Amino acid sequence: MKARMTYANSDFELTLTAAAGDDPSLMAELRAGFMQSLTGQVELLRRSRCDANWRITAERLRGLGASFHAGELITLAQEAIDDAPGDPTVLVKLGTLTSRFSVTN
Repeated sequence: MKARMTYANSDFELTLTAAAGDDPSLMAELRAGFMQSLTGQVELLRRSRCDANWRITAERLRGLGASFHAGELITLAQEAIDDAPGDPTVLVKLGTLTSRFSVTN
């Protein structure tokens, strides 16, 4: 059974395809790496207790989005950078986005 990703942006899928070509195992590895980074950074953002940690983590999320051409992630990460640290609204949006990038069978 081949896993596929529900994604928020077609540029994301195009980026994976350009990187992996016709190699399904590489595609799966790239997706897994993206999800691991995304979920880890969102969790770090949730646990951030100071302005500096919030900003650094939000910048990492923005960089992850840029690396994979995930425009909505870039936008939300920038929103986190611009808003007050700990903003629950942006955390909810990032949680929703993360669930949309979830791997399904």
